[in-house]
Amino acid sequence: MEILADKLRPQTLDDIIGQQHLVGPNKVIRNLVENNHLVSMILYGKPGIGKTSIAYAIAKQIDKPYRMLNATINNKQDFDIVIEEAKMNGEMIVIMDEIHRLNKDKQDLLLPYIENGLITLIGMTTSNPYHKINPAIRSRCQIFELKELTIEDIELGLDKASKYLKDIKLDEDAKKTIAKLSSGDLRNAINLLEVAFYSTKDKHVTLETIKNINAKAIFFSDSSEDGHYDVLSGLQKSIRGSDVNASLHYLARLLTEGDLDSIYRRLSVIAYEDIGLANPAIGPKVMAAIHASELVGLPEASIPLGTLVVEMALSPKSNSASSAIFDALSDIENGNTGNLPEHIKTNSPLYKYPHDYPNSWVKQQYLPDNIKNRKYYKAKNNKYEANLNKLYEEMKGGK
Repeated sequence: MEILADKLRPQTLDDIIGQQHLVGPNKVIRNLVENNHLVSMILYGKPGIGKTSIAYAIAKQIDKPYRMLNATINNKQDFDIVIEEAKMNGEMIVIMDEIHRLNKDKQDLLLPYIENGLITLIGMTTSNPYHKINPAIRSRCQIFELKELTIEDIELGLDKASKYLKDIKLDEDAKKTIAKLSSGDLRNAINLLEVAFYSTKDKHVTLETIKNINAKAIFFSDSSEDGHYDVLSGLQKSIRGSDVNASLHYLARLLTEGDLDSIYRRLSVIAYEDIGLANPAIGPKVMAAIHASELVGLPEASIPLGTLVVEMALSPKSNSASSAIFDALSDIENGNTGNLPEHIKTNSPLYKYPHDYPNSWVKQQYLPDNIKNRKYYKAKNNKYEANLNKLYEEMKGGK
């Protein structure tokens, strides 16, 4: 029996939900397809945001033979068969899931045919291709990052899905609940809608229907679409303001939503933006807590994350480093740069090697002439930065 998500598989780029930066009017993938000039590419992003849908729509719309492979599941013989088909057809689009798991044998099999254009590869991955995909494959592909779907995107997908469920009555609050519970995964949202529909006798999907199916607690920050981001903001501002109780409250609200990825990202930012050099050990502690949370999952993930948030709220704070890099970026954006001093250019004989001098320090200019006196870093009054400054002054003074 065909599941609803497969019935909704897009046939053209116009059917794609979201990802308009790639498939919208006059955008790169749409232009490639409309110009009938496809190139090998890698699509990467979170699950359920349209990687397979875009790949399938490209193949259908450009009207060329295609085959789907999985880098892990399909064996070398499967790859051989696809290559022989490509030779018979004169060309082939190969849509490959989990391309980051492609082993060397399969890669070596494909590379010559990607190189000569017999095979056009469309790889899909949830992993960062710059870190996880072999450079030999990566260098032969254009890389396109898919963006997270919005709540509105998910609701649009649910509206489309509802047309395939005969006589369904979907309450608005139930639709919003499904969209929010999906965490941006459209496939997950459609699957939940389908289960909800067939779990009822009267085909009426209500909020209570969703509560009875989904074990995840249904909690929303407020009635607006921005409520989730408001709670994330509340968490950051409470930690920044050293209010441990408010910090734990907002963490608990986010944990109830179950969106661990948002918590991880926000705590990682807070560690470096708000705590920074006042407690530089907090960055590795954030990574350790994230790792522990991933190992144990919810609900136990609340323990390492709660412990971390308590320490972050009570930690001394400093934004000196984050302010410094923002100021440096501002100079670059405003064109306030200049040529490097001659003595620090590559292989310059004028360069003074600091390690040849006492305390590994020697006075010389590093910034361009027009901003040579620019100071980005302004130390805050905390123990760690005070010690850094003391050591720096002693080093310069030769003590």
